[in-house]
Amino acid sequence: MFAIVQTGGKQYNVTEGDTIKVERLSNAVGDKVNLDVLLVSDNGKTVAGTPTVKGAEVVAEVLAQGKGDKIVVYKYKPKKNERKKQGHRQPWTELKIVSIKM
Repeated sequence: MFAIVQTGGKQYNVTEGDTIKVERLSNAVGDKVNLDVLLVSDNGKTVAGTPTVKGAEVVAEVLAQGKGDKIVVYKYKPKKNERKKQGHRQPWTELKIVSIKM
C-alpha cells in the first residue's frame, strides 16, 4: 500500500515505515501529524482525490527538526562596486510514516 501526500507545496510518494524530510512544520518532536492524501493505492485498487481522498488518512510522527546545508548567494553588478553576499540554510522536518488508512 502506498499513498501520495502533499505538504509544504510538494508531493511525496510514501509507504508505511518511510522516513521523509519535508518543509519545516511547527510541530514538536514526537507529535503526530495528519497529511493531506491526494492518492491511495492498495493491491491494484487506486483511489484519486479531487483534490484529496475522502476518508483516507496518513499519520506521521515528527522525528527531528533541523536545517539543511548552507548555500551562498552572491550578487554583484560589474563596474559599479556593488557586492552582496548572503548565506541561507533551509529548515526541514523529518517525518516517519506511521500508518496509511483508506
